[in-house]
Amino acid sequence: MARKSQKGIDTWKSKRWYTVLAPEMFGRSNIGETPSDKPEKLMDRIIETTLGDLANDYSKQNTKLIFKICDIDGDTANSKFIGHQLSRDYIRSLVKRRTSRIDANVEVTTSDGYTLRVKSSSFTIKRARTSHIESIRKLMEEKSKAKAEDLELSQYIQEIVLGKLSSDIYKDAKHIYPLRRVEVRKTEILSEPS
Repeated sequence: MARKSQKGIDTWKSKRWYTVLAPEMFGRSNIGETPSDKPEKLMDRIIETTLGDLANDYSKQNTKLIFKICDIDGDTANSKFIGHQLSRDYIRSLVKRRTSRIDANVEVTTSDGYTLRVKSSSFTIKRARTSHIESIRKLMEEKSKAKAEDLELSQYIQEIVLGKLSSDIYKDAKHIYPLRRVEVRKTEILSEPS
């Protein structure tokens, strides 16, 4: 139930609803709505949604997109992308017994000056040797950096979220050791160009 202030006025009734829009790279689509009594309180609010909800595709429900409200225009709150993450239960479903999970954690800089941390994982068919694991990890880091240097932030995020970067890594890494799947499980924007 809504709390009442000391004067007996219901504070919930004084709040307005603001429509939150995704950034340009996601087609400025509606992410959702959020209430606030003052527009200033919306600034830096974190909004999470799934790629499935954004694209109306249920098969992409395991990808969580994270946005931050950056400015308010009337009843509309504009947001910027700050990261993405695969759901924990989906990652767990990929881990099998007697196989190897190879994680890579690398900081990359896009061609337009954004610095991101990209965390990717490869899942093998059988347990891999240490030399194979190190080779695949190195390849994952190199591919992530090379792609970022060639692309702007919006293009790079599209490649990650839609699985293009994962498939490129898979194509090259499967020659080192048989892989079952490659996923970019998490990204976060560390700094923006000044």
